[in-house]
Amino acid sequence: MNTEIREGTKARPLRSYGRRKGKRLTARKEKLIADLLPELRPNLSRPAPRDVGALFGGAVQDVWLEVGFGGGEHLLWQARANPEIGMVGCEPFINGVASLLGGIDEHGIDNIRIHDGDARDLIAWLPQHSVARVFILFPDPWPKKRQTKRRLVSPELVHSLSQVLVRGGELRFASDDMNYVRVVLRTILKNDAFVWTARRADDWRERPADWPETRYERKALGAGRKPAYLSFRRR
Repeated sequence: MNTEIREGTKARPLRSYGRRKGKRLTARKEKLIADLLPELRPNLSRPAPRDVGALFGGAVQDVWLEVGFGGGEHLLWQARANPEIGMVGCEPFINGVASLLGGIDEHGIDNIRIHDGDARDLIAWLPQHSVARVFILFPDPWPKKRQTKRRLVSPELVHSLSQVLVRGGELRFASDDMNYVRVVLRTILKNDAFVWTARRADDWRERPADWPETRYERKALGAGRKPAYLSFRRR
């Protein structure tokens, strides 16, 4: 799949996300963006630490990555439920970043780091076999035929994730767009590094207990759309 556009003589991947900013932020959120975000943002201009736990002062057992955290509900829940885990979240939509920063500030969370740009840049920066779990929850399905090339989950992304995940690591994906779910399932299983962990229908029809509901999921359920929850293990 060709996911590149041309800018002069330089090619870059198509964006898998839409707008970068929505309604005007409150003064508090503007301050959090200005003061707190720089403290939590990994510096991609420098080589990544060999042990990415160093991003958290070395005080974590493993590092988990969420690609496109939306408003940050899931990321914040996981960080609070697993204080021994370092959580890295990627989200280009600045209003979502601001919402997460509000939760971090309110609850005094110190095990979250934020990349407020294209997740593929951060994934390319990470060392091999440095992440124990990856979440891709309710990404934009880009449902129109002319939009499908913008979908986040591609063979290239799956390969990149296979490189940064530890052996035995987990990749979780959720969507309420069944067409996208089928495409993602085929795309991931074409990569020999991953095996689908489902053994029965309920394994992908029911959300696990350690997988909290997000506002996007509530919106889907309210509209009568039943999400699918896919889990894959890195061989």
